[in-house]
Amino acid sequence: MVNSDVMSALASRWPENKINPSLDRIKLLLDYLGNPQDGLKAIHIAGTNGKTSTSRMIERLLRSLDLRTGLYTSPHLVHPRERISIDSEPISVKNFEEVFNQVEPFLEIVDEKIPGGSVTFFEVLTAMAFVSFSDTPVDVISLEVGMGGRWDATNVLTPMVSVITPIDLDHQEYLGNTVEKIALEKTGIIKENIPVIVSNQSKDAAKIILAKAIENNSPIMREGIELDVLERSVGIGGQQLTIANPYGTHSELFLPLFGKHQASNAAVSLTAVEAFLDRQIDHDLVQEAFAEFSSPGRLQILKRNPTIVIDAAHNPSGIKATKQGITESFQFDNLILILAFMGDKDVNQILEELKGFAQVVILTQTNSARALSVVDLAKKVKNISQFATRIESSDNSAEAIKLAIDIAKDLGNSAGIIALGSVVLAGEIGLLIKGGLNK
Repeated sequence: MVNSDVMSALASRWPENKINPSLDRIKLLLDYLGNPQDGLKAIHIAGTNGKTSTSRMIERLLRSLDLRTGLYTSPHLVHPRERISIDSEPISVKNFEEVFNQVEPFLEIVDEKIPGGSVTFFEVLTAMAFVSFSDTPVDVISLEVGMGGRWDATNVLTPMVSVITPIDLDHQEYLGNTVEKIALEKTGIIKENIPVIVSNQSKDAAKIILAKAIENNSPIMREGIELDVLERSVGIGGQQLTIANPYGTHSELFLPLFGKHQASNAAVSLTAVEAFLDRQIDHDLVQEAFAEFSSPGRLQILKRNPTIVIDAAHNPSGIKATKQGITESFQFDNLILILAFMGDKDVNQILEELKGFAQVVILTQTNSARALSVVDLAKKVKNISQFATRIESSDNSAEAIKLAIDIAKDLGNSAGIIALGSVVLAGEIGLLIKGGLNK
């Protein structure tokens, strides 16, 4: 594990779920570090849902071209090191500590020089990522926005390509309470004359994105117009796709992920990389890259007998996509849901979306300081009639998964367990399963 002093120093920073809209802190910090982001080639990804899967797909496609890649994603499932990867591998414990030690001496200086709040946890990690990518050096980075776009710490470079995944309501307290306001924040990553690749959007978001692209003279390629999934068939272990865009058509692409939303992510990712190259990628390379792709925490099967799946969906639109993926790809006669949420999420709307979806629901809470308590979650569920046939509560994720497995064994092989509602829950369940539930 990373030195506890490093983790304590990171934890003491302004938390990433709170933002003080400004690029002044990150710009000054990077300036002290010699502006490691300058000269980096990047594909920049913003949106509400699908950012991480899309960022990972982009990185895998770039790596298929024998390019040395950097990948920066958020949040992490288990440890912050996961966020900074080089050639698909998280940076080592040693490198994480070394890079932090490069950044750390300048943090208090920036704190003192820029009023209105200290350098945030996310800003520190972003600076660390740029230092890591510059020192390696990498050929290109797949760069995921943390929150919003316009004021996000990643928005300090001019990318080769911008990507906007589906936009919906989330983080309303910081980004705005309408899709239009949130879209305005997300489109802050669109730069002058830089191509922008856009997932399927609501009409309200699509209008904002198009207007921003026109304003910046940015060539735009939109799912459903300039690019699309022409064919999609669901099979064992994933789905078969045919994707078309202005660079050509790729057929017989096997993607070992579940859900229509992942097919959309694949189409956007492929188009983004081909826009980066300004040419079509060799078909065999695309087939190989997608066939080997995985996205931890996104309808990820951890084990069988019983089947245990984790998913990081944590807002209403993400939950809706996850439901569709579960219904389409898993045939469970009895579905057991483990639910836990952060307290700042729209839990009431998510619960309405999940009403009647599972026969058994186990309510729990994560170890996060932001977690909604299981007591408060139970109160919310109690107000929803016919939410599930059986509702249980567990104090923590370890108790919840053990209870779920016991119930699944009683119900037989047709029972499946899905844990969702929080990235932290997905990470905790993943660790517990990998560790054999500490048995």
